Amino acid sequence: MRNLFLKTLTVAGSLFTLIPTSNADDGEIQKNAQKSKVYFTRDLSPEGLLKVYKKVNDGIQGKVAIKIHTGEPKGPNILPLDMVKTLYEAVPNSTLVETNTLYKGKRYTTEDHRQTIHINGWDTFAKVDIMDEEGTVNLPVKGGKHFKEVSMGGHIVNYDSMIVLTHFKGHAMGGYGGSIKNIAIGCADGRIGKKQVHDAPDNEHYDKWLMGAKFMENMVESAKATVDHFAPHIVYINVLRRMSVDCDCAGDSAEEPKARDIGILASKDILAVDQASIDMVYDLPEDEAHDLKERIESREGLHQLEYGDEIGIGTREYELVEVK
Repeated sequence: MRNLFLKTLTVAGSLFTLIPTSNADDGEIQKNAQKSKVYFTRDLSPEGLLKVYKKVNDGIQGKVAIKIHTGEPKGPNILPLDMVKTLYEAVPNSTLVETNTLYKGKRYTTEDHRQTIHINGWDTFAKVDIMDEEGTVNLPVKGGKHFKEVSMGGHIVNYDSMIVLTHFKGHAMGGYGGSIKNIAIGCADGRIGKKQVHDAPDNEHYDKWLMGAKFMENMVESAKATVDHFAPHIVYINVLRRMSVDCDCAGDSAEEPKARDIGILASKDILAVDQASIDMVYDLPEDEAHDLKERIESREGLHQLEYGDEIGIGTREYELVEVK
């Protein structure tokens, strides 16, 4: 999928040709008007993060949840603390939020999760709310085929806005972990909601958990519940750095990334920001992209985008705007 832009932009060594809208016919102008803006910076610094966030933050108000992935202890690929700290301190009345896990790792119980949060340094600069610490709440899934509602961490209703701050990378079950996965799994509570999405009969036999296209559809519907709950007071930021084939839930066993760091993408459209992230990964040289692409395609991860388009969680059509 390619887009009509306003200038020529080189990303990760690949040339995107941008066609001035003044040269487009009326039909092309109309099509371009329906695209979602995705802002991009190569600046992988705290300042770069703030630059793209400020392009999408006009709807962020009140009590703000910043949804991160806290990661297993000492994971080498989690987002840099100084980057997250800078955003946290720039957003008034904000809190980092997470939920406990379904798998029995170091974030399975609230007690263990808080220890992991401390080990990884999140609580050295921010309040961290484990949203399912005190129970759950059901959020409706509008237009879903598989769910009418999904169980979420109960504290989610305490917030007026959400910033979905995502380390974009591979994922053992989802193929890739972008903004969709961050809230689909990350806002669902650890005991009920995550079981719903994984269609998991128990926590002992991981080979019985759902995989493939149906799992992608479950994730998209779970994500849509959170999107619809906060809209229009929700934005999405994908950080394309240290893109291992493994999620941050793999901790220090995560495979070393082969793909280069690319930059930061931000949008008010969850589907557009994930589509743009995938496009940038797929435009990397084959020796860098191969392992990530294999992980994504072997899990049918691209079906997240297809199904998201089908149920209207966002649009895959986007205009990429570089922020310097």
